[in-house]
Amino acid sequence: MNYGIASRIFAGCTAAAAWAGLIIQFVVTSQINSAGRTLWLMLAYFTITTNLLVAIVFACIALNRTALRSPWIIAGTTLSIAMVGVVYSLLLRGTVELSGGAVLADKLLHDITPVLASLFWILFAHKGGLTRRHPLLWAIYPLTYFVYGMTRGLITGSYAYPFLNIQSLGWQRTLLNALFLIAAFIAAGYAIVWIDQKLAAKHPHKSSPLQLEP
Repeated sequence: MNYGIASRIFAGCTAAAAWAGLIIQFVVTSQINSAGRTLWLMLAYFTITTNLLVAIVFACIALNRTALRSPWIIAGTTLSIAMVGVVYSLLLRGTVELSGGAVLADKLLHDITPVLASLFWILFAHKGGLTRRHPLLWAIYPLTYFVYGMTRGLITGSYAYPFLNIQSLGWQRTLLNALFLIAAFIAAGYAIVWIDQKLAAKHPHKSSPLQLEP
């Protein structure tokens, strides 16, 4: 699945925004922590793992690499980073006071990268290759993160997000919060499939071959 020069440049800008946010956040965090501990702390966050996914997938597009350029991978990556922006804006924005480089990292990771990735998918991604099973496939990622986050939290006693903090909320409330977020993720996934089908019908020349589906 090949992309033109304009789309590859846009993908490169998207990857660059994600990499920049990750690097700046690493530098800020490492000012008071070792490099190893900084990585450990950062990888506790869905925001970080998802921006890393965006950085890799969109770099592959920009560099015209075959790996990770299937329509369902790009759509799933876009869905994940878009949910990062939405959840942050609705539940987390303003809960922590930031300064210096942390402000720029926050803007890149939670605002700029989600917007750029979403615009790329709307404007450039090949349409028509998504099916109704893809939202369930994409949901494996947040489900895996939830298991990872809960296991990590039980071991360390520290949770990345207040709405997934078992110690303060208890298991029942935490599970309900997780189920709500995953349900929202799946619903948004079906919305993307619907949009994909509508855009493919409207612009058939941009449709992608179905053999690229998993």
